[in-house]
Amino acid sequence: MASPFRPALDLMAQYAAYHRDRRNIATHFVGIPLIVFAIGVLLARIPLEVAGLQANAAWLLCAVSALWYLSRGALVLGLATVAVNALLMALATPFAQGSAAAWLTVGVGSFVVGWIIQFVGHYYEGRKPAFVDDLVGLLVGPMFVVGEGLFALGWGKDMLAAIEARVGPTHVRDLKATQQG
Repeated sequence: MASPFRPALDLMAQYAAYHRDRRNIATHFVGIPLIVFAIGVLLARIPLEVAGLQANAAWLLCAVSALWYLSRGALVLGLATVAVNALLMALATPFAQGSAAAWLTVGVGSFVVGWIIQFVGHYYEGRKPAFVDDLVGLLVGPMFVVGEGLFALGWGKDMLAAIEARVGPTHVRDLKATQQG
């Protein structure tokens, strides 16, 4: 396994190599936030005390991952990813306060639905998810989705060009040609 402490460009390009079909990328805009939200729901039920402050495991994971995102050498991308993840944690936290049945239904349900959506996307891609080859892909996924959103808004043209120089542009894979040949 390669180092998880590579620069954002290297991480994004490696992840992008598994995500060139536009339909796959589109599914990730739904699946990854659902998975992050689900993790927040499930972990928010675990109380913690950190430096005398009351917290929960979801916010601890959010804080630790924030340090990782902010140290990858792409500050705007890191800040945007941290903001999106924090928003998802804030939305998730109230669901941990309800009954165990409601907490598990929302948490596990969101997690399963998120992964189903991810695997549908990878069907279109014709390739396994990136984390199968490198577990750091589980952290890169949210950064990739935020990056793709920022690219669509016009940010990061140089980063996008560098990623495409390494792994090619996005496309729509012809599923009929794949099935016939």
